[in-house]
Amino acid sequence: MPAEEVKSESAKKNEDWMNSKWRPAMGWMYMAVCMADFVLFPVLWSMVQVLGDGKVETQWSPITLQGAGLFHMAMGAILGIAAYGRTQEKLNDKAGATAPAPTFGAPAPAPAVSTPAPTFGAPAPAAKTSPFAAPQQPPHPEI
Repeated sequence: MPAEEVKSESAKKNEDWMNSKWRPAMGWMYMAVCMADFVLFPVLWSMVQVLGDGKVETQWSPITLQGAGLFHMAMGAILGIAAYGRTQEKLNDKAGATAPAPTFGAPAPAPAVSTPAPTFGAPAPAAKTSPFAAPQQPPHPEI
């Protein structure tokens, strides 16, 4: 009788291949786009010019750098957040925690000790004394 495979909670709910393989797929897609735009297309562009007119007159302008490189910034954010989320999932599985990974944009927890906000017209709080206090000034200095 074969032994049953023990799966963690996150592995049980990630049975779907798309749910478990989208992170590597995004990484491979980004690598393929960069290789095409920075290596393959410049070489092909130069070869087309040489075969057509016999000389290279213009250089390749990378498509992904159009629009201030927004594609690379977006992919960096997607892959960075995905890596962070996966790391949190692995840490939670190792610790045996059942709490979900923290979500982005969630409100920060309230501080343990809070000081009341000052109100208009209220007396200023008493200053803390220090052994290195400045000398006292007379109430009305002479001019």
